[in-house]
Amino acid sequence: MSVYEITSNNFEHEVLKEEKTVLIDFFADWCYPCKMMAPVVEEVAKDESIKVGKINIDENQELAEKYGVESIPTIIVFKRGKEYKRQIGVTDKESLLNLLN
Repeated sequence: MSVYEITSNNFEHEVLKEEKTVLIDFFADWCYPCKMMAPVVEEVAKDESIKVGKINIDENQELAEKYGVESIPTIIVFKRGKEYKRQIGVTDKESLLNLLN
């Protein structure tokens, strides 16, 4: 399974209208902790029962503002189009998987 690039243009379709649980990684290219999280997020994306996406906050500032993302990396889990849980900062795969439950 791959990690989807989520933008303002496809957010509603890819996240809010998605049947599966969606894990979104809010990141920036210049953010070292975000780079540390990338392989962890990619590992979680191997689970086909969920959808995993990344939102570049520099290119999609309105989404970051809408969801109150003030620090990165921020992981938000959506279930049925609504925010379910949130994790801020670098974490491990097990912690990310726990967010999904």
